[in-house]
Amino acid sequence: MTALKPLSRLFSRQFSKTLVRGYADEMSFTFAAGNQVFYDAQSVKQVDVPSFSGSFGILPKHVPTLAILKPGVVTVFENDGNIKKVFVSSGTVTINEDSSVQIIAEEAATVDQIDATAAKDVLSAAQSQLSSASTDEARAEASIAVEVGEALVKAAE
Repeated sequence: MTALKPLSRLFSRQFSKTLVRGYADEMSFTFAAGNQVFYDAQSVKQVDVPSFSGSFGILPKHVPTLAILKPGVVTVFENDGNIKKVFVSSGTVTINEDSSVQIIAEEAATVDQIDATAAKDVLSAAQSQLSSASTDEARAEASIAVEVGEALVKAAE
């Protein structure tokens, strides 16, 4: 039982530290891709992101998190009431203890920049690539392309 006492004190200290740490009422948001910076440490109300564990919303005071983005739409609720939707092919989201949030996307474009016909063409080509893939590596790459294509078509609708 004595081995548990130091361990429980450690947890108690860590837990009380978590309770007293200061959270901001707003969050600093940075969102960039290789081709563009969408937000550079700007304050926003909320961000909804697509992830492999399901979509989730990020508000100020969110628990620190590191997640992988799946292909889909990141929705940003700005402080002035505007809503901006950005398609991402993949990437990461980091939510820090100080309520700052960073999204780094592999590729990204605002939803209004997506051409629905071109998105359908991308999906069709990816599906053809998948059906003709002869190796595990080629099937994996084609499956990823299909997933991105499907998300792109959905975002364009």
